[in-house]
Amino acid sequence: MRDRRLLRANPGTRRNRLERVRKTSAVLASLSLAALALTGCSVTASSADASCDRSGHDNGIGEAVSVEGEVGSMPEVDIYAPLRLTETSYTDVVTGDGRAVVDSTQPIIAQLSIYSGETGEQVFTTSYDADNTRASSIDSWAAQAPGLKEVLECATAGTRVVAGLTPEDFGENNLKGFGMAEDDTAVFVVDVVDAFHSRAEGSLQFNDAQGMPTVVRAPDGTPGVIIPDGPAPEEQVVQTLILGDGEKVTKDDAPLVHFTAVDWEDKSVLQSSWGQQATDQMAQIAAPVAEALVGRPVGSQVLVVLPKTENSAAMAIVVDILGIAPASSSAP
Repeated sequence: MRDRRLLRANPGTRRNRLERVRKTSAVLASLSLAALALTGCSVTASSADASCDRSGHDNGIGEAVSVEGEVGSMPEVDIYAPLRLTETSYTDVVTGDGRAVVDSTQPIIAQLSIYSGETGEQVFTTSYDADNTRASSIDSWAAQAPGLKEVLECATAGTRVVAGLTPEDFGENNLKGFGMAEDDTAVFVVDVVDAFHSRAEGSLQFNDAQGMPTVVRAPDGTPGVIIPDGPAPEEQVVQTLILGDGEKVTKDDAPLVHFTAVDWEDKSVLQSSWGQQATDQMAQIAAPVAEALVGRPVGSQVLVVLPKTENSAAMAIVVDILGIAPASSSAP
């Protein structure tokens, strides 16, 4: 039976998949292919970080909350309670010089503590143990407290943010769950300990292998894979499309990646992590692909073509290596 591990995220009929591919191909065809023929050219992240503006959102929160301690460690917090806000407000009490968080699915390592604005008492805290903290994202935090989306956008690694969320932006269920009054303001101290790549960044590499897929990229880095007419290779092929300059992946690492897998035969997208949380589970999703990433530097984009087997179709998989997951966080 055909291996379905890469099909779980894309249910639906083959006809529906083919129709989506036809529409997608028309869009991809409009993207520029000129850069793919160049060697040594730089492919960098979106320039969105250049337009980020984190000023003008304080509204007095910086004066109402006093914070001491190092970024990444449990803070000492004093709140001039009761604190009430009519709109969500935030300020960076420490501004880091690391990578900016320019994408809502970009992997980050964050630690945070939550306090009642009414009483000043702490109601929640994370572990502040970076070695045992899974990568998260703005989207994953905003799913729990919507106001955190605004609070974390454009923050840089190494930044400590003090924020006050209105009841609407914190959520009624959160207020009840933490024993807070329905009109209470939730005070957050958020440490953006680290921010990983949002997409591959590095030098474009020239590959002259005939009969291989062509990869085009949307402005946000999302790849499109154009499968050529003709049979798939009978053996696995690995190409580095973008060469990053980060640390190299080892066999013991769990790299954080975005990936897109395309069926060679019908050219349909089998599975893609783009637009979702990046994954550190490539070894479980497709072990041969994980093995092909060993020795490749962070920031790279790698094309892996897997030949057809008795249990699976031939497929092309494009992987962006975004970072290395903390050593103890890669267990399911």
